[in-house]
Amino acid sequence: MRQNKMIMRSLVLLGALFFWGNSFAQISLSVNKQTIKQIIPQIEKASGYNVFYTDKLPNLETKKDLNVSNASLETVLKELFKGTKISFEIKANKQILLFQQTNKSVGAKKKVTGRIVDENDEPLIGASVIIKGSTEGTITNIDGEYTLEDVPEKATLTVSYVGYIPASVAVNGKSAINVVLQEDSKTLEEVVVIGYGTVKKKDLTGAVGSVGGAEVAARKTTSLSTALQGTIPGLMVTRNNNAPGANADKIYVRGITTIGNSDPLVIVDGVPGDINSVNANDVESISVLKDAASAAIYGSRAAAGVILVTTKRASDKELSLTYNGEFGWEIPTAEPEVVGVQRFLEMANELRYTDNPDGGKYQAYSEDQVNNWVKNNATNPNQYPITDWQDLILEKSATRQSHSIHLSGGSKVVKTKASLAYDEVGGLYGDRYFQRYTLRVNNDFNITQKLSATLDFNVKRTKHHMPQFTPFGMMRYMPAIYAGVWDDGRIAEGKSGANPYGLMKLGGTTKKWYTALGGKASIDFKPFDGFKISAIVAPRFNYDKFKTFKKAASYTLADDPNTIGGYLDNSGLYNTTKLSETRNDSYNVTTQLIANYAKKFAGKHDINLMAGYENYYEYIEELGADRDGYVLTNFPYLNNGPKDLIGNSGKGKEYAYRSYFGRVMYSYADRYLFQANIRHDGSSRFAKKHRWGTFPSFSAGWVLSEENFMKNLNWDWLSFLKIRATWGALGNERIGDFPYMSTIAFGNTIFYQNNGIYFDQTASQQKYAIENVTWEKTESTDIGLDISFLNNRLRVNGDYYWKNTKDMLLAMAIPDFLGFSDPDVNAGKMSTKGYELNVSWNDHIGDFSYGIAINFSDFTSKMGDLQGTQFLGDKVKMEGSEFNEWYGYVSDGLFLTEEDLKNSPKINDKNTQLGDIKYKDISGPDGVPDGKISPEYDRVLLGSSLPHFLYGGNINLGYKNFDISLAFQGVGKQNARLAREMVEPFRNNYGNFPAIIDGNYWSPYNTDEQNAVAKYPRLTHVNKSSNYAMSDYWLFNGGYFRLKNITLGYTFPKEWMNAIGIKGARIYASASDLFCLSKYPKGWDPEMGVSEYPITTSILLGVSVNF
Repeated sequence: MRQNKMIMRSLVLLGALFFWGNSFAQISLSVNKQTIKQIIPQIEKASGYNVFYTDKLPNLETKKDLNVSNASLETVLKELFKGTKISFEIKANKQILLFQQTNKSVGAKKKVTGRIVDENDEPLIGASVIIKGSTEGTITNIDGEYTLEDVPEKATLTVSYVGYIPASVAVNGKSAINVVLQEDSKTLEEVVVIGYGTVKKKDLTGAVGSVGGAEVAARKTTSLSTALQGTIPGLMVTRNNNAPGANADKIYVRGITTIGNSDPLVIVDGVPGDINSVNANDVESISVLKDAASAAIYGSRAAAGVILVTTKRASDKELSLTYNGEFGWEIPTAEPEVVGVQRFLEMANELRYTDNPDGGKYQAYSEDQVNNWVKNNATNPNQYPITDWQDLILEKSATRQSHSIHLSGGSKVVKTKASLAYDEVGGLYGDRYFQRYTLRVNNDFNITQKLSATLDFNVKRTKHHMPQFTPFGMMRYMPAIYAGVWDDGRIAEGKSGANPYGLMKLGGTTKKWYTALGGKASIDFKPFDGFKISAIVAPRFNYDKFKTFKKAASYTLADDPNTIGGYLDNSGLYNTTKLSETRNDSYNVTTQLIANYAKKFAGKHDINLMAGYENYYEYIEELGADRDGYVLTNFPYLNNGPKDLIGNSGKGKEYAYRSYFGRVMYSYADRYLFQANIRHDGSSRFAKKHRWGTFPSFSAGWVLSEENFMKNLNWDWLSFLKIRATWGALGNERIGDFPYMSTIAFGNTIFYQNNGIYFDQTASQQKYAIENVTWEKTESTDIGLDISFLNNRLRVNGDYYWKNTKDMLLAMAIPDFLGFSDPDVNAGKMSTKGYELNVSWNDHIGDFSYGIAINFSDFTSKMGDLQGTQFLGDKVKMEGSEFNEWYGYVSDGLFLTEEDLKNSPKINDKNTQLGDIKYKDISGPDGVPDGKISPEYDRVLLGSSLPHFLYGGNINLGYKNFDISLAFQGVGKQNARLAREMVEPFRNNYGNFPAIIDGNYWSPYNTDEQNAVAKYPRLTHVNKSSNYAMSDYWLFNGGYFRLKNITLGYTFPKEWMNAIGIKGARIYASASDLFCLSKYPKGWDPEMGVSEYPITTSILLGVSVNF
């Protein structure tokens, strides 16, 4: 920005030096019946002067005849404005100022002078200074100075300059008024990255959401995908854990598009890439193409939306070096609690008693054990253990650190931006950690005036190291009465070998390495003004390695440390030591040839044409090997294993597509906008006759705020108003590999022949294929509104959209006797409707600046005609249902009386008792209730399982050198389920009792009044399948609010830093995932899976130094 200002000032200075003129320039013009507004540009061209005026000036539409020959400039202007209310002033710097004639005899007036500068005390040349409520005003000279004559003492001056926040200053009798304008990054020539190009934000006709790199980096996460949570309306990002190095679980753009792959296409610097391979500090911006008009340029891969990641590039400024460093801690936000030893013993006996009252009240544990377990633990902890499994397994916190170096700079010929970063995140248990190295180098070369090039290179290397056994599932239901370690620290038996701590410590390790190398080279040739041809090639190589060394995990007896008592887990998985290794080797190459032509005609017609060709090829190969029965358990290499217990595997695939695409963008007078896209795609995933598809889109925009009828309203509070509409067709070819081909399965067999046993390989056709399988197709329509108020301080963007998908791939049922699996056919339909709203406010008061942005979105994805196919389970996809809608029974409270129990239908007549859940009889074979509860007739749709009313936002505050930012995100409503792991007692026949149910369940020891308000059913094992079957009883509103990040920073004064040779320095403290508000039971997080790594709070201290 500073560079642009200096260029502009230099141009003005050169204009003053080389084109210094006077009012005696000789002009010849002959025009008839043209408006003054039309004649002014002709005078500018003939005289070399620039004319400045406002559109509110009177008489601009007055038609005049002007015929002059070799006349002076002053003579021409007097003749032109004769009989109008327009006055003029000819300035010495070849500028002409037009203003309205006023009655100078009214009120007390005076001369006002001053200077207009930016925040760095640099003069703003050509800034407009106008008396508010009139058209009288002037512009600043080369030094930013201005002079206004006859200014009313009680007037208000309005000062404005392109790219800066306008200011209003009351005169109040002052004769000297200096103004400092603050830069408004929101109103600069802001551009948004779109497919194969950029466009000014004000000229957008499609639905494109964007977020800056600074906002993404402020989230302080190693995963770029999770950093996008809550940043852009219509972009839904979910996660189910916060393990070291974990990425987002799902990313959806505008809901669900298909029952198949609904992942958006990710483009990094113009070519397909991996969003999580980019370091957040390298990001310049991220754009999300949400509607068909924006995404259709990517054709058959864009039905689920497109995410465009643009990395930072260097300018031609002097070389600079920046170091960023962070150190901090990961602290779990919550862990579910279980009851203590005493309550476990009591509740276990109660469960047995309610299931079998005739067996007495001490069926599981004796009365002595119940009464004396805790006391006996003090003297005999091996016989009466009390194990806090979470305390034994989990650390209180884990450390993390990040370091990066950024080198940027160059000249007019060569510019380089290079970065090297290292991230490390420790785990909360065992020897778990994540490490990542990233290197990115972006080079720009200006070879000649017409020829330029880029050469980019990037590397990512990550390592995941963890115990082979993940303890969370078993840890969360293991009772405290089983020993994790004996009293001397040796690994104990647990529950018959089930010991999550022992398996974590002794069960071996898993290591995963991911290496990606990518590059991009481009050549741009500009043979003439406005026309550019670009040739691009971008290869990418991936080398992944997975190594699991699962060790035999044995335990010794409590009273005999030298005798193996058995193997942990007691399932056979950890009886021997086994090494498994997998290698994935893949590469892809993208080549593009793109031509662009941009031209402005007659001052009002802007046209931009683009045509291109793209080819993509990918090859993947995987190799696997394993050996079992290792004797040497400290040497995890394949050659050290027995040769008779070996295995191997291998597979490979290749894939390609070829595309031709084009775009037309047209703008008339910055008011009427039009865009059309088309892409013709061919994919190797389909048969030759069905390989190609064409995907068009159209969009239009109308900038009403540029219309004269809007300007004549004099609505100073309205800064910008645009409406837009789009339609387009998209395709989805990510439906598996070659579904049109019959597949053959290879195997091995043993057979007996001629008194011998023989081994041989087999091959058989597994699938009956149909050749005419082709793209899934989605048509999308969008209506949008962009509006700004109060000098662009308040901005509102809204969209409403609907999209319909057809030809979804479904398995067509064929008779079993054919011996093949069902073939895929294009038959399914579904639709999605939704809306998005984004509101932001930015302003400043003196040294205090502030801004707030909040976004909302919601969608509903419904299944259409599925040709009779149903996807049943706890979540279903059937005609008329929402995507993955809950499906189950309708509850009617608990059975509280014997009469009710006797006279009501039940799922399980034999085992249902008082305190069990009562279900409603919905229907039967004849379409009416039949007195039975059955899965065929009594399960119904219970509501969407997907989040609704998603929101997110941020607040930024700044005062002098201090800054504070907050980011938040949440879900307004979601039908969440209390999973069985969260509420079911005695899981796996020996599990613990969740603390949340204690005191809240139906019990034979309760009073009738207590049972009438019981929240949970009785403790039972025999009837758990009925009580914990999917029903509305277990649904609740899982909406939540989460403070994603809060950061407090301080930037050291420049004069301090300059004194020690540093350009700038900033220190900060940051907290991510600090707290969450929800209705989830205590200990459970809305984004944590029942057996997953917990969500953690990150506390960081950081420093950034620029040299």
